[in-house]
Amino acid sequence: MTRPGPGRPDATPGQGERDGAGDGRPGYPTALGASSPTAITLLGHDLAADVMGEVGFGELAYWLATQRRPSPGQVRVFEAVLAALADHGFTPTAIVTRLTYLSAPDSVQGALAAGLLGGGSRFLGVTEDTGLFLHDVLDAHEGPLPTDEAGWDALALATVTARRESGRFVPGLGHHVHKQGDPRTPRLMAIAREEGVFGPHLELFAAVGRVHPRVLGRTLPLNGAGVCGAALADLDLPLPLLRGFALLARTAGLIGQLAEELRHPVANDVFLSVDRNNRPVDPDPYPAGEFGGGSAPGPRP
Repeated sequence: MTRPGPGRPDATPGQGERDGAGDGRPGYPTALGASSPTAITLLGHDLAADVMGEVGFGELAYWLATQRRPSPGQVRVFEAVLAALADHGFTPTAIVTRLTYLSAPDSVQGALAAGLLGGGSRFLGVTEDTGLFLHDVLDAHEGPLPTDEAGWDALALATVTARRESGRFVPGLGHHVHKQGDPRTPRLMAIAREEGVFGPHLELFAAVGRVHPRVLGRTLPLNGAGVCGAALADLDLPLPLLRGFALLARTAGLIGQLAEELRHPVANDVFLSVDRNNRPVDPDPYPAGEFGGGSAPGPRP
């Protein structure tokens, strides 16, 4: 059993004090950034001398998340994921960022935050959903994992069949624009193979792409957000943070959206288009209980 400690939900009161220097002062251990009057350290290295100008941002982001320095191949795949998720046009996250900036131009942080808050189950969250889905399948698999394409196809076929029978979607399948194939998917898979980090999550995801038509009766593309989730899982990144890496990538894209909005604004046109084309209609009251509620709250037991 893992001992309760600082930063864990089950930490007990006073644990920080027990991890201190023994002089009664509380202790809050961290391997990340720390400062003294003469130096700043990060991950055990001198920030100014060893990190600045020596470590790229993608490598640093991976290193901060894992406290393990990545290989050059891992960095290349990780940065390819960040590039794949940075921007995808006038998505809701981009539009709301521009509109929030229109409303509050004094709050760049508010505009960026508004866009990031829209990273949910339909946009960006697919990366997390796919990575967790693939991991759960692999974690539940009994015995050694497949070693050839036929074995992966068999596992994928059983997985897709089970999802279909339970009435659930397979994360990472389908795209509202790239209906004939998402160009990010084969490229990211090729990079992962070139760098020797094409692991079991990508193997299973590729197999899902091959076998799902036999279950669903139609062919859907493996989307870019899904392949990014599979690739991130194969990079041994913390699974609960997969959506965080998608948001990290989209932050760069939203900054780009704001930079373009400064020079070539469209947010006001979007606002006026909606405002001037609203169409008044009669009220359409919700039927009582439509969303699970009753006509009136009853007595509590």
